[in-house]
Amino acid sequence: MHQGQALRDLDRAFKNFLTIPKCGFPVFKKKGRKDSFYLEGSIKIFQGNYIQLPRIGVVKTYCILPSVPVKNVTISKKADSWYISFKYNFESDTTEKVGETIGVDLCINTLATCSDGSKFANVKAYRQAKKRLVRHQRAVSKKVIGSKNRRKAVKKLAKVHKKVADIRADALHKLTTWASFKPQPPK
Repeated sequence: MHQGQALRDLDRAFKNFLTIPKCGFPVFKKKGRKDSFYLEGSIKIFQGNYIQLPRIGVVKTYCILPSVPVKNVTISKKADSWYISFKYNFESDTTEKVGETIGVDLCINTLATCSDGSKFANVKAYRQAKKRLVRHQRAVSKKVIGSKNRRKAVKKLAKVHKKVADIRADALHKLTTWASFKPQPPK
């Protein structure tokens, strides 16, 4: 992280602490916990999935990137994988509302029940991964605290937790996409 950005974040944290009643004293962000940094400046996207970052250089990305001027980027690390998020201006087209309103009830037995009668099965991601989670958690608990083998075991455990979270997020994205773009009845 650039030193200027770190100082701006610290300044904002102290201002929030002094002005907003529920904000507590700023907490030191330890290395390894929510690792991320923020870049702004001369950021260029070229050749579809390559991005030029200041002080880092050219980085190849997994997805094809939009060819728009980028204001800033946040690069974060989750479970031994690196992610990049962009901030840029986007001109949205206004669309008129078509169709009916749908009600969604989040249940215990099913993921969601809609007012038109359709039901979405609950993804049992945690139950499916429980054996793997138990095995990796036991491996972490058997390792010596501070050892390199423990760090490797924690990385493996984090990957399993991330996979469970990704399965849940994917199910919710599919549900919301279906609710947004489902075929409307003819009028």
